[in-house]
Amino acid sequence: MPLPPLHIGCAGWSLPRALWPEFPAAGSHLERYAQRFDAVEIDTSFYRPHRRETYERWAASTPEGFRFAVKLPQSITHEKRLLDAMPEFDAFLEQAGGLGAKLGCLVVQLPPSLPFDAGAVKRFLSALRRRHRGAVALEPRHRSWFTPQVDALLSQFQVGRVLADPVLFDEAAAPGGWPALAYLRLHGSPRRYWSAYDNALLVRLAKRLRQAREDGAACWCIFDNTAGGEAVGNALTLLRIDSESAVSSDRQP
Repeated sequence: MPLPPLHIGCAGWSLPRALWPEFPAAGSHLERYAQRFDAVEIDTSFYRPHRRETYERWAASTPEGFRFAVKLPQSITHEKRLLDAMPEFDAFLEQAGGLGAKLGCLVVQLPPSLPFDAGAVKRFLSALRRRHRGAVALEPRHRSWFTPQVDALLSQFQVGRVLADPVLFDEAAAPGGWPALAYLRLHGSPRRYWSAYDNALLVRLAKRLRQAREDGAACWCIFDNTAGGEAVGNALTLLRIDSESAVSSDRQP
């Protein structure tokens, strides 16, 4: 039986000039990016809306199996703080719906100041699930979210809890929520957005992701250490390690 998918990519599709030889020479950055990776996270949607036609154009620029993760707007997560936010969510979903079947996951990043409120979360996720049945990954950043009770509630709505690096708390050192989805957002460590990950860590990461897939989880691994262009190189390395691991596994009797 085939394993659940592993999507490896970056936050955005900017290509550092030093790595251009790793990609086809022709096409837009997205078209070139999508010839090496099968996923990308759009985080610009957090800051400003994009027209549906823009999403449609992005979808048309990528191969059939390519998937987009899209970050919810800050108007929902940081301004409304999940409360009475469905008008904003409906507008966002109408726009991102331009991706069609290539809309792979919604990413809900919460402000560090937002504590867990069971009633508010239930209302928000109930309303979200009436509108959208696809994958959803939630990234809380207040310590009150990292409990078995919260994980159980997220599982009820089939929402995965993001593993973000640098890890904020010991309780946040592994993905949580719905066990069928593991979503990793790697921001760079020790210097957030700038630091590259070394190969030894990426080897360990590949093993961890493979184990998660063997346990039944669809996995996303998004590199957000983009400020100095390190994300693309790290993602290419992880892709190679995973490919070599898969070949080695297939050869075992």
